[in-house]
Amino acid sequence: MKIKHIDHIGIAVKSIDQAAKFYTDVLGLKLEGIENVAEQKVNVAFFPITDSEVELVESTHPDGPVAKYIESRGEGVQHIAFRVENIEEALEELKAKGVRLIDEKPRKGAGGAKIAFIHPKETNGVLVELCQRD
Repeated sequence: MKIKHIDHIGIAVKSIDQAAKFYTDVLGLKLEGIENVAEQKVNVAFFPITDSEVELVESTHPDGPVAKYIESRGEGVQHIAFRVENIEEALEELKAKGVRLIDEKPRKGAGGAKIAFIHPKETNGVLVELCQRD
């Protein structure tokens, strides 16, 4: 598997509008846009920093995975995403190594990326996302 770099850090927030103020007003980052990812029940706000991004992730449904995350752990860093050269090959390699996956096949993520998650029990409690952007 070839990891290119950290693609983004996902931060679970109750309100993008409220949380974005820190990143824009205090840190001086530019909000590139907000996207709804209906199948994941989230809105995602993008703050690019060189080849990476900070993503604020807000649940759109009370039963969504981000809402459940916030309910159990509070707002904060929810996942770290590594950009890979070929996500299908990366997943096959991880499966061959016996790594437990949340997604055995890539799915559509924010910004048109192909994404897949590794189970946090494999990564010392960190939700790790693999991401491929063409």
